[in-house]
Amino acid sequence: MKSLTTPFFSASRLLCALTLLTFGAAISALSYWPDQPAARAFSASGTVLAYLFFCSIFIVQSRKKILLETRLIASPDSIYVAYASQTGYAEQLAQQTAVSLREAGMLVQVLPLAQVDALLLQQAKKILFIVSTTGEGDAPDNAAGFVRKLMCQQLALAELRYGILALGDLHYQHYCAFGHRLQHWLHQQQAQKIVDLVEVDNGDQGALRHWQHHLAALSGHAAMQDWSTPGYGDWTLTERRLLNPGSAGAPAFHLALRANESGVTWQAGDIAEIGPANDPHAVQAVLARLQLSGSCEIQADIQADKCIKSLRSHLSTRLLPQDDAACARLQGISAQALADALPALPHREYSIASIPGDGKLELLVRQMQQASGKLGLGSGWLTQYADIKGKIALRIRENRSFHAPADDRALILIGNGTGMAGLRAHLKQREQKGQHRNWLLFGERNAQHDYFFHDEITQWLANGVLQKLDLAFSRDQTQRLYVQHKIAAQADSIKAWVNDGAAIYVCGSAQGMAAAVSSELATILGGGPLEAMAEQGRYRRDVY
Repeated sequence: MKSLTTPFFSASRLLCALTLLTFGAAISALSYWPDQPAARAFSASGTVLAYLFFCSIFIVQSRKKILLETRLIASPDSIYVAYASQTGYAEQLAQQTAVSLREAGMLVQVLPLAQVDALLLQQAKKILFIVSTTGEGDAPDNAAGFVRKLMCQQLALAELRYGILALGDLHYQHYCAFGHRLQHWLHQQQAQKIVDLVEVDNGDQGALRHWQHHLAALSGHAAMQDWSTPGYGDWTLTERRLLNPGSAGAPAFHLALRANESGVTWQAGDIAEIGPANDPHAVQAVLARLQLSGSCEIQADIQADKCIKSLRSHLSTRLLPQDDAACARLQGISAQALADALPALPHREYSIASIPGDGKLELLVRQMQQASGKLGLGSGWLTQYADIKGKIALRIRENRSFHAPADDRALILIGNGTGMAGLRAHLKQREQKGQHRNWLLFGERNAQHDYFFHDEITQWLANGVLQKLDLAFSRDQTQRLYVQHKIAAQADSIKAWVNDGAAIYVCGSAQGMAAAVSSELATILGGGPLEAMAEQGRYRRDVY
């Protein structure tokens, strides 16, 4: 990034040069008319006035340039990354965030929170805040001015979309307090979340990878490289079943995996990080194009796995050249150079649909298709390319923000599509604990094809695990019916459940469903009470 002081240095150099030139011109004028004082005075004065006029233009231009370098034009493609750092770690993460977004083709400006003022907040379209908490829930020193000057004001920020990465330490009572305080203030100013707040406990790499997952979605750059590679375990894919044959939507698969080591556990709400692999045919096509043998041995990145492996095996987990031009640039490269040049594939995240008592880890994965027609990186690997009984690289990430309540309070579970995975795990866990005050509101396309886990849901309703069930199948009637419409129709019941202490859990699509559900709940319960529920852990979301 350019230094914000660069224009001042260039201005100083140019002004010095202009001063010397003007002085020389004035001396020349004095010597040109040695015997005509009036002419000498007029010429010298004109030269000085011209100099001053030029300087005024130059200063205006310089100020405009400085403003452009420090403030991006508020276009939909531009994004600010603002940080509040006590030790420098938040600034480091801000720079890493900016690099990832720039590599995805986005226009990014990084700046400390101290340089964020009311005008910037009102003109910007998107801001990502990366903020740490210090002391007993305080803002870092370099954010004190922002807190004092702005967070006591009421600003019109309805056009601002934001995300927050909150850094903290769970050992402190006020964990990530400044991040939550900032979110509360932004919400009060009507700003809209791009993604839910991500908490990071002592630099937890899993939480940071989750932040990168959001960055990839925000930028539309699915191949965004991980900042750190998860420590995957060895799992075996034991089952794969298409759940929605004949559906108007993309195929959705129920998958089951078993750990190849003992003692692996998780709880409802946790996330499976998958290390995907490439389509074997795509790997072979690259090898053929570059005229390299897949069986030749290469030295893998010593920091990654410290081993000798075949080029074909190595390329299975590397980001392959995506088009003819990329392949052409690699023509003539050696096997080792190719292995060194290609970055590792990024991880993919999926809500876990089972509990350890099931004896297997289950997923609900929809097969995604890229604009090129190729299958999505993670979904293609899990739903088509990986062999049954084949090895899957998987790591479980604890997701405290979507864990069940500590008590047996009632749950309102809301979701759509493959979001049923996270809700199913909670219902299984509630059934195991004998907690039967549960209400499921679920939406999909057609009841005939897209009623995921129909038999289980019917059984839960029959045995009392579910006290209420509301289904929204959008294509089963002329007028589209979505889960938010079911929420609106059940407004009085939702109020009653919430007043009785119920918590609300939402899982599914961030685009469309989650925003519409949040808006409807705010209408029913009030924006302030809904925000208070979130702060109390009674309104939780796992959206993607």
